[in-house]
Amino acid sequence: MFAEVFSQVLILMILVALGAMLSKTGILTESGVRSITDMVLMTVTPCVIIKSFVREFDAKALKGLLISFLIAALVHIGFIVLSRIILHSKDISRERVLRLGVIFTNCGYMSLPLQEAILGETGVFYGSSFIAIFNLFVWSYGIITISGDKKYLTPKKLVFNPGMIGLAVGLVIFLFSIPVPKIIYQPISFVASLNTPLPMIIIGYHLSKTDILKSIKDLQCLLASLVRMLLLPSVAIALMYLCRVRGDMLVSAAISCSAPTAAITTMFASKFGGDTELSVNMVSLTTIMSLLTMPLMITAAQMIA
Repeated sequence: MFAEVFSQVLILMILVALGAMLSKTGILTESGVRSITDMVLMTVTPCVIIKSFVREFDAKALKGLLISFLIAALVHIGFIVLSRIILHSKDISRERVLRLGVIFTNCGYMSLPLQEAILGETGVFYGSSFIAIFNLFVWSYGIITISGDKKYLTPKKLVFNPGMIGLAVGLVIFLFSIPVPKIIYQPISFVASLNTPLPMIIIGYHLSKTDILKSIKDLQCLLASLVRMLLLPSVAIALMYLCRVRGDMLVSAAISCSAPTAAITTMFASKFGGDTELSVNMVSLTTIMSLLTMPLMITAAQMIA
């Protein structure tokens, strides 16, 4: 099991290396990365979610989806509580970034490609619920945490974001078993297939701009990264097992929980006055750590599923 998962993560890391190489050679620029990031967020991710919902209505699948929503919400609440207990800093801007980086995972960029590779459409089906809850929490608790001001919290951002829109469209298709003609489904499928290479190349670009050694020397960054990649996913998997969560649902949730720090941590730090350098270092360090930690966590989940 470990070898299989490791090979899937390694494939993603090869794409990350390609992104780093394109950055170092000047082929991939900062403006180019911004454009690709927007394209992935606005079109690719919604298409991935919609594609996973193109299926006949099944009451059992709907029940599983609702349970996965509940699991994702409880996971985020648990991560919030643990982050406030474990992570503290005299520098409030660092503390906010550390907590944000621990709570929110790269459940779109890193998790969806793995969920599709390991579990197929079912994995993406359950993974989409994690993305939806992620969006609800990151555009509410996340913004308040990093900015320290509730004025940035708006209902519009909670509801009208690409992940939620994709989920809404997908749910309508699934609940009413709406047939999607090939002329519509095929373009959606083609765009969705970009979800593996493009996000990995983006991550590779950012990694190429980071001093990893400096990240490791930053003990707060290192501690937070270990909490994100080892402690929190271990706790989440153990609690899900105790709550009798099994099968693809457990493995899919484990993949989402064990992903590296979300790239949106850096975007929020830059926009709302957080420690941007720390956020970049944490995203980069956890991404490198994921080559080993994600196969460990996912294999553990597969063994007990």
